[in-house]
Amino acid sequence: MLVVDLRVGGERAEEAEVALARRALARLPCPSLALGDASAGPAAAALLASFDVVADSEAELEPVRAAIRATPLAAAALVQLLRHSETQSIHDALIAESLVYSMLQAGPEFAAWLARRELRGSRRPRSDLAPAVLVERHGDRLDLTLNRPRRHNAFSAEMRDALCEGLRVALGDASVREVRLRGAGDSFSSGGDLDEFGSLADPATAHLIRSTRNAGRMLADCSDRVVCHVHGACVGAGAELPAFAGRVVAAPDAYFQLPEAAMGLVPGAGGTASIPRRIGRQRTAALALSGRRIDAETALRFGLVDELRNRHDLRA
Repeated sequence: MLVVDLRVGGERAEEAEVALARRALARLPCPSLALGDASAGPAAAALLASFDVVADSEAELEPVRAAIRATPLAAAALVQLLRHSETQSIHDALIAESLVYSMLQAGPEFAAWLARRELRGSRRPRSDLAPAVLVERHGDRLDLTLNRPRRHNAFSAEMRDALCEGLRVALGDASVREVRLRGAGDSFSSGGDLDEFGSLADPATAHLIRSTRNAGRMLADCSDRVVCHVHGACVGAGAELPAFAGRVVAAPDAYFQLPEAAMGLVPGAGGTASIPRRIGRQRTAALALSGRRIDAETALRFGLVDELRNRHDLRA
């Protein structure tokens, strides 16, 4: 990683020097971290937007640095992906995310995470008796409810496919004026079903599946009609998918986390396309690299959610 302290020096940097530094940062193969803010001078202010992560203090930066040291391949891939996708359409950003995710699935950091999980005796995937997603039509409103409450709505392949089927109703029927997405039980979604991680035969097949059954892309295509109600755990896919919605309403107990980098991966449910469009590339990189958990109030301040409402009102 490259760490630059912008709190001292650089006040008299020439414009050409700043432009050269910005080009270099855009092409840097590793994460770039900056200490400081715009008060450090005009040169620092001109450079800040080009870094992957910006922090006010060493203490704020340390969890990011520790995560980069733990999984440097995933960290480098993540920041390169976020830089690339910043100017891309949602479709192109999702394709890029899937390609990077698939590549990392074949990498040593994900293999090490899988090996540690197997040593702990992980359970293999099993099918639930109830539908993974409940689809209900009420006049011009379509209600989609993630329905694996005993697993905190872990986002399985079955749930992904069922959610895509439900969203096809909205995309194919203009009389659907509103789509409400929510989760049954104590959480909106605890993220990808870990029992299914690494279960596909090869990364190429995994990429093809994500390219053809992408709930994030479908949510984006009807985002102006989608209201997402979230509560409890909103982890991984549980944070990435709601960010595509036109409006996200959160209960005060909601919390948000992107844990994929610690597994040797990047967000794979569309988060590198959806979350930066709500909170910016640098905040997304900081959350994804550190795996930091943020509460509903912080998510509201960042712009990851649009409104806080108590659980009783959400159920009503």
